[in-house]
Amino acid sequence: MSTAILTGQPVPGSSLEGDLRSLGFDVRLASDAGETETLLAAVPADQRVAVVDARFVGHPHALRLGLTDPRFAASALPGAISVQPEARRALSRAVARESSASGGLAVATENLAKRIAAALDADGVAVHHPELGTLVAAVPTDPQERNEARQAVAAVDDEAVRLRSAVKARDGFFTTYCISPYSRYLARWCARRGLTPNQVTTASLLTALIAAGCAATGTRAGFVAAGLLLLFSFVLDCTDGQLARYSLQYSTLGAWLDATFDRAKEYAYYAGLALGAARGGDDVWALALGAMILQTCRHVVDFSFNEANHDATANTSPTAALSDKLDSVGWTVWVRRMIVLPIGERWAMIAVLTALTTPRITFYALLIGCAFAATYTTAGRVLRSLTRKARRTDRAARALADLTDSGPLAELVNRVTRGAVRYAPALVAFAAGALVVLGAALSPYGSWWPVLGAAIYVLLSPVAVARPLKGALDWLVPPFFRAAEYLTVLVLAAKADVNGALPAAFGLVAAVAYHHYDTVYRIRGNAGAPPHWLVRAIGGHEGRTLLVTVLAASLTAAQFKLALTVIAVAVALLVLVESIRFWVSAGAPAVHDEGEPA
Repeated sequence: MSTAILTGQPVPGSSLEGDLRSLGFDVRLASDAGETETLLAAVPADQRVAVVDARFVGHPHALRLGLTDPRFAASALPGAISVQPEARRALSRAVARESSASGGLAVATENLAKRIAAALDADGVAVHHPELGTLVAAVPTDPQERNEARQAVAAVDDEAVRLRSAVKARDGFFTTYCISPYSRYLARWCARRGLTPNQVTTASLLTALIAAGCAATGTRAGFVAAGLLLLFSFVLDCTDGQLARYSLQYSTLGAWLDATFDRAKEYAYYAGLALGAARGGDDVWALALGAMILQTCRHVVDFSFNEANHDATANTSPTAALSDKLDSVGWTVWVRRMIVLPIGERWAMIAVLTALTTPRITFYALLIGCAFAATYTTAGRVLRSLTRKARRTDRAARALADLTDSGPLAELVNRVTRGAVRYAPALVAFAAGALVVLGAALSPYGSWWPVLGAAIYVLLSPVAVARPLKGALDWLVPPFFRAAEYLTVLVLAAKADVNGALPAAFGLVAAVAYHHYDTVYRIRGNAGAPPHWLVRAIGGHEGRTLLVTVLAASLTAAQFKLALTVIAVAVALLVLVESIRFWVSAGAPAVHDEGEPA
């Protein structure tokens, strides 16, 4: 139970107490700052507490946004302020100062919440001020102002605003026009029945897994059911975020689930399609793995570019100006959002093609569409990077270094060379990656040439990270490393030409990709990268690449398949256990990602 302390004389006919109780607050009354201090001291230290001016007039959803959002240690709106336990000491100090200065005068409660918010800011506590839009939050000082404020409240439909704000402001065309118009009402239905976003997220995952199982049957009825269930899973996927925004139910566990389940659903569905095709005598595992690699590398491009420019200064370019100009023309906004094939459009395409065609055609369309989208977005970002004169920060360089996922072999090379060789990180990363992938592609299975390529890759990859990644195109280093590692596994598994090698490679890439997604979302939550021991334990990108090439050269195809399976299981166990430990801990960021990648 949270506690709200109403300061000043209650206003006859005010619904404020009832509104606060409906939001889960136990309401206490304080006539002056001294009584506020006494009541505050009586509230348990582990509870949220709010100080609200008794004259407040506004919408219940304005109070909800200002007083109950769990993502912020302190938040305020006109006439009200709320703090979580981590900011209680600062609140107590501010109230104590107000009590001491007032000398017990009741008039000191006027603008008390505003003065407390200013004191918290001065004390180093970041106070969040929510965007209210058309919602009303006011502290009228006379009957006329109160009447005008009440009329303003009556003129705006609080529930309609709450439903609109539950939907992301920036979404794809399919999501905006085909899903959100009714999924927001499904979110409200869930909220009124006490369902949580985590429960809806889990339901979405289970629905997608059932869809993958239907696709794995290899029958036309199974494919039709799979397509329908995949679409319903996406509806639930939209609903969970809308439910979180509608009821402000953000949580650390929810952040983890929301951040990872989309990828798990999509890649499990790829596996289901590949299994279904195999039942019909068509082996499309290479296409399934290729689709997963392409999609993951697209996301790494997104993540790396955004992190590199997260807090860059002088961050302007003619390309960015042109993009902004195009966004000012309504129809171009939707065209540009659709051609990058975001999750809504992509899942709709997959679902329709699954139901009407074959898994092979579905993967061909997916690969062509994603390849075009990746080329379009990457080219645009390269042009922006080359034409802007941005100064990138140490934080951005640290994030890019963490995203490279360099392991113990890279560390050893850097210690030996002491970073003596420093040259064009993106170019070095591309050349090193191309060398190992081409070595695997141009050699027969069992050849030691890929091992030589991987050894050179191990020696060259540390060169790319020998200095801080602050160059114009240094954000390309992590994507080049991801593509090199994943494609090497794909090529060697395909070269093995033994039943089960590609599914084992699919599992290994999925486990490693999960680790890379986990790294991204920790960085986005300002929680830092995964612990160094984990990166060392799973070898880093260069260590895993070298290991896979050595195994392919020294083992028979059947033994190689088994080795890939063992490595996949080991990596999955390590990264999942550590990830779960982190995301359910108190130190994980309590946010839902609002910028989910395409």
